[in-house]
Amino acid sequence: MNQLDFSHDAQRSLAIQRFMVKVYGWMALALMVTGFVSLLVVSSKAMLEFVFGSKVIFYGLIILELVLVGYLAIWVRNMSASTAALVFLLYAVLNGVTMSFIFLIYTTGSIASTFFITAGTFAVMSIYGYTTKADLTKWGNILFMGLIGLIIASIANIFMQSSTLYWITTYVGVLIFVGLTAYDTQKIKETAGVGGVDSEEESKAAVMGALTLYLDFINLFLKLLRIFGRRK
Repeated sequence: MNQLDFSHDAQRSLAIQRFMVKVYGWMALALMVTGFVSLLVVSSKAMLEFVFGSKVIFYGLIILELVLVGYLAIWVRNMSASTAALVFLLYAVLNGVTMSFIFLIYTTGSIASTFFITAGTFAVMSIYGYTTKADLTKWGNILFMGLIGLIIASIANIFMQSSTLYWITTYVGVLIFVGLTAYDTQKIKETAGVGGVDSEEESKAAVMGALTLYLDFINLFLKLLRIFGRRK
């Protein structure tokens, strides 16, 4: 390898590192927003009654969350990076509102310990996805099909109320989101420098990458909370 190639590789490596710092930064900010809003809601009796006192309000908020994610995914190319970031943070706020229910079901100590378990698991798998030389693309289709099956089974169990299916979806869900963390990290890493380093396009890519990893983290956390959470 000549000096020019080495210099190019070093610049590329530095660009990837800067990009991933942005991704993890946005993700961490969104997690903090979600956690803060959840604590704010659960500390207010009026807010709890507003959110959970009516199924229309609660499910309306969930639908709005899905709309925001869909809007961001479909129209991100037509919006500015600042708008994409604003929509992402708004989603994190709404998710914090709807996720506040966990504080009504589980003890605060078990929520905190499960969060750290999730953070540790996420960190290990994300580091693996970032550093591995193996192509994780083949995982994508398998994990996606597993995710679709998980969603269908979870919806079906709303009506079936099967404890067996509940625990199957829990453990399978953990495996799926652990795998997705590594797969998505590698995929996001490959988008570094899209449109040019520090460009508007790369900034939007960082927000979208953060959203992807945020969703992986939240879903893994909720599945692990089923296992490790202590009910009140």
